[in-house]
Amino acid sequence: MTVHYSFAPPTAAEFAMLYGETGWAEWSLETFENALAGSWVVCTARDDDGRLIGLGRLISDGALHAFVTEMIVATAARGGGIGSEILRMLVDESRQRGVNDIQLFAARGRTAFYERHGFAPRAAEGPGMDIVADR
Repeated sequence: MTVHYSFAPPTAAEFAMLYGETGWAEWSLETFENALAGSWVVCTARDDDGRLIGLGRLISDGALHAFVTEMIVATAARGGGIGSEILRMLVDESRQRGVNDIQLFAARGRTAFYERHGFAPRAAEGPGMDIVADR
């Protein structure tokens, strides 16, 4: 199988299908449309039939910081370097646009993948925070 990479975003329906296929979560089609519209860069991988088999997104202010989110590869397509190529393309594109501070949150059990690609965990005293309760 030849993999075709592009910075052309998928449709919201394709994005939703990949999300569902990999067990990430279920959201409305409108939510996927808004997520794509709010993305700075979207990198996709498609098989020979044009089916979406991988996706990664960057969210950025376009000046200081970029954040890698939704690194997803279809279950049947994993292990062939698709995620690595998507991540490489996202990092290269961010740098070409002048944003070198590229951050991410690694999913549980995926830290080694990102370390192989030049990312390092933050120090224990500064790992970041998530909001967990309403004020």
